[in-house]
Amino acid sequence: MTGYAVVIPTLVRDTLADCLAALTAAHGPRPDEIVLVDDRPGPDADTDALEHPLSVLGDLRERTVVLRGGGRGPAAARNTGWRAVTAPWAVFLDDDVQVGPHWCDQLVQDLTEAPPDTGAVQGVIAVPLPGERRPTDWERGTAGLATAHWITADMAYRTDALAHVGGFDERFPRAFREDADLALRVLDAGWRVRRGRRTTRHPVRPAPRWISLRQQRGNADDALMRRLHGRDWWRKAAAPRGRIRRHAAVTAAGLAACGLAATGHPRAAAAAALGWAAGTAEFAWARIAPGPRTRDEVTTMLATSVLIPPAAVWHRLGGEWRHRSAPAWREVAA
Repeated sequence: MTGYAVVIPTLVRDTLADCLAALTAAHGPRPDEIVLVDDRPGPDADTDALEHPLSVLGDLRERTVVLRGGGRGPAAARNTGWRAVTAPWAVFLDDDVQVGPHWCDQLVQDLTEAPPDTGAVQGVIAVPLPGERRPTDWERGTAGLATAHWITADMAYRTDALAHVGGFDERFPRAFREDADLALRVLDAGWRVRRGRRTTRHPVRPAPRWISLRQQRGNADDALMRRLHGRDWWRKAAAPRGRIRRHAAVTAAGLAACGLAATGHPRAAAAAALGWAAGTAEFAWARIAPGPRTRDEVTTMLATSVLIPPAAVWHRLGGEWRHRSAPAWREVAA
């Protein structure tokens, strides 16, 4: 049998207990180890919050270890986890997923069938969406995980492959792009990455109204990806190219309108304002049209569509400056 350890970085959210309960209930060979990396910041995080999630593990509790991540982000937490395991495979799960009832059987089959040059085997992610209405912008974004490449919601890596490339790049502070970066480096190092057959459920968790604005911080991570993997990194990673160029154009039009109006050029200011309004309206409608079009959703889309372009540009520029000296991955690996 192929040995494996399960590594779960966590902020000890309410979803952790469901994640561990599903893992405990899954049929098949049990993991050699379960490593929970508590990534809440500070040395004095409340340990009582872990009592309930750990209690659902049953006989797997004795195989479980809890490590402290220090609040440095999921990339650093996963590094802390996989470096502590002794099994030949480290299987990364997010703390808001629920593995399927036959996940352990299917996982071992995936790993057993993996040729020696396979460095990673990805699970199949299923995102349940409401059947009585069209999904919201947030729900559609979560549903994109079902077709995304190499996401660590359920991803098994050989520990040899992780050691070969140095694990996750801890300059990625969010759960964004750190998985694609790792997979590209593993592929560049000569390993293969394939998709398995095991299935994991990823429910859509509740999110605040302004979540899409907060997500714009990921544009800084796109800047790091560009430095590491080249201008066409998005093609290599089979990732959507995004709207950063459109956001830059809309933001420039808005700034130009304000500047021209302030300097006494009303006609030019009006033309620039019209361009800003047209770009903003197109962006808002692109998000509203496929959704449920409720009053709350439309209001949220209108407000965030005004704010997202400048926020995206701001974070992208910040990332370009912060990572301006980052060498390309191939230069580091040479």
